[in-house]
Amino acid sequence: MTKLSIVPHENIGRNFIPEEYLPKGEDEYFQRNKQVKPPESGWRHLKSEEIDRLVKNDNTADDWDDLLVTDEFDPRLIKNTNFFGLVRIGKLRNVVLQHHDLRVPAGITNSLVIACDISDDVAIHNVHYLAHYLIGDRCILFNIQEMHTTDHAKFGNGILKDGEPENVRTWLDLMNETGCRQVLPFDGMITADAYLWAKYVDDKPLQENLKKITQDSMDNHRGYYGTTGNGCVIKNSLILKDVKIGSDCYIKGANKLKNLTINSSEKEPTQIGEGVELVNGIIGYGCHIFYGCKAVKFILGNNSNLKYGARLINSFLGDNSTISCCEVLNNLIFPAHEQHHNNSFLVASVVMGQSNIAAGATIGSNHNSRANDNEIQAGRGFWPGLCTSLKHSSRFASFVLLSKAAYPAELDIPLPFSLINNNESKDRLEVMPAFWWMYNMYALLRNSWKFQTRDKRINKIQNIEFETFAPDTVEEILIARRLLEIWTARASGEASGIRNDDEMASLGRKILTGKEKVVNEMEVLGENMERSKRKVLILKPYKAYHAYGDMLHYYAMKNLMEYMNAHPKSRLTDLIKNLKNSRQREWVNLGGQIMQKRDVDKIRADIGSGKLKTWEEIHERYDGLWMKYPMDKQKHAFAILCEIYGTDIPAEDQWKSALNKAVTIQEYIRDQVYISRKKDYDNAFRKATYRNMEEMTAALGTIDENSFIIQVRKETEEFKKLVDEIKKRE
Repeated sequence: MTKLSIVPHENIGRNFIPEEYLPKGEDEYFQRNKQVKPPESGWRHLKSEEIDRLVKNDNTADDWDDLLVTDEFDPRLIKNTNFFGLVRIGKLRNVVLQHHDLRVPAGITNSLVIACDISDDVAIHNVHYLAHYLIGDRCILFNIQEMHTTDHAKFGNGILKDGEPENVRTWLDLMNETGCRQVLPFDGMITADAYLWAKYVDDKPLQENLKKITQDSMDNHRGYYGTTGNGCVIKNSLILKDVKIGSDCYIKGANKLKNLTINSSEKEPTQIGEGVELVNGIIGYGCHIFYGCKAVKFILGNNSNLKYGARLINSFLGDNSTISCCEVLNNLIFPAHEQHHNNSFLVASVVMGQSNIAAGATIGSNHNSRANDNEIQAGRGFWPGLCTSLKHSSRFASFVLLSKAAYPAELDIPLPFSLINNNESKDRLEVMPAFWWMYNMYALLRNSWKFQTRDKRINKIQNIEFETFAPDTVEEILIARRLLEIWTARASGEASGIRNDDEMASLGRKILTGKEKVVNEMEVLGENMERSKRKVLILKPYKAYHAYGDMLHYYAMKNLMEYMNAHPKSRLTDLIKNLKNSRQREWVNLGGQIMQKRDVDKIRADIGSGKLKTWEEIHERYDGLWMKYPMDKQKHAFAILCEIYGTDIPAEDQWKSALNKAVTIQEYIRDQVYISRKKDYDNAFRKATYRNMEEMTAALGTIDENSFIIQVRKETEEFKKLVDEIKKRE
């Protein structure tokens, strides 16, 4: 039943903070006064003739002495407005504010204003209830039903104010539906923070201190006012309650905005459009949310978008991401994620970025258990095909592509860059490792490029590795090659009596480096990849094994050449001296930033022990690791090169051989980028919709005009020149 009560008339503009929560010696405006910078000339009381003009313009105030203004104040610009409590108004001049085609005069008309600070040259028209807000300079508030702040406003942060019970705290239930991986949202939270908190739930000191750090990061006193930064436009909207709005934000036609921080700036303005309903969230800089979107208990990273009825619930969407139309529940999604189409939805997952969810994909929905949805974990570059349906719990290595299918059982795919196919006619799961490298180089290489070009963030708090081949994916490749060796050995019939995996891998390596025809005649079966009794067939294991080898070589030499390019006088001896190390095998994708596991463990330990006391200090640690990451990667690349050649230190002839092979691989990449894209131009069915080649060329251009192909060709020439220059140093 709705609870209504009658309160004293003076409460409409006063007694904002209950007396028991006022610090000793403070009044109800103590927080407000800390938030407001007074005008240089100060505020003054109204003159008698100004009050007369205001009254003639059908304005009222419960006490005209509580309406304070500056020397530049034109009372003619205020009409048919009721004031309650302390209201302070900055410069009010006869000027017009224009935003796009909307032109409105500065002033306040047809509104109810309760205990607000209104800065210079603001236009407030038809705002039926405006209470406890601080309005920045040159803002437009036009046609708003309700815009107010409560004394216990938290603006989307997962903290408690004085006197509040624990059960009102806002948590985000990420990664699964059980609530066992809860995190507290806060303004400035990035995917690295969320993953650190949600993943390591068994680390009790970490969990306890992260909660304490978050609570202590903000003032728990009541009485903060809602704010709009300078240059905001809010029009034709219904309800804004407990919302903190950054400068230059544009809000039009929103239905309900409640308990939010909306970050926005002149250089990275955020926009919120028609029919949007957002509750309990943090919105990053430069975001766009339009056309009937709903979000509840969420964080939206910088430069990200919700469009066309998207639903985001109990989820964190990382930077540079877009979700259109679909529903997203209980997810932690790392940066550079794309998800479109009205019938697709993503449920209970951690998706580690650079991902694309196709239409109709059902990722981890609750259809193999009566329990809550558990987890799907997908590495970078995850791409389930149209109408793909997966069981939870499943895990996927980086850059796994799933063909259209309803996969009947849980999956654990440790082979990166694979194509997965559910072959129902033969009742088997088919896995083609290294598919991207062998058959779609254009898409693989273009991914890194497009993610970097689409990164329009100015506030780059979350560090992101955009390169496809990085320590995390390279270590996955090494694991995949060893598995292929073991599985090939078992398939050969020569492994009788061998029980040791090292001996099995040695036999498999010998077979896989022999004749392709021998391997092609085998039936190589994967193990522990599907929770079923049917076969898991490895397709083209020989080609995949050698493709993986080329990927390792490409990664190693590309990074070592970057080192040599940055140190123009360096030679192989310098490379050995500065980069020789023991290979770090364990790397963590922490929200998009790749770190050594030992560095992540050190962060956890330092948080748990209290050495890292604030989120600012934690972010500084991330940044410090990011600064040394290029060298970490180059040391790892050197160790990989040594692994390839089976040596601790490469000899001169091995180094020259590695340089020559790097050129060969780079030329292969250049050619495969062209060939894989050319398929679209040669496909007769793609040509069918055009009257002739002239129409097709006008619509698509020619393949030789493709900007990415041109770029790869240019990079290849530069690559070859750099190799030639490095060779001359020896």
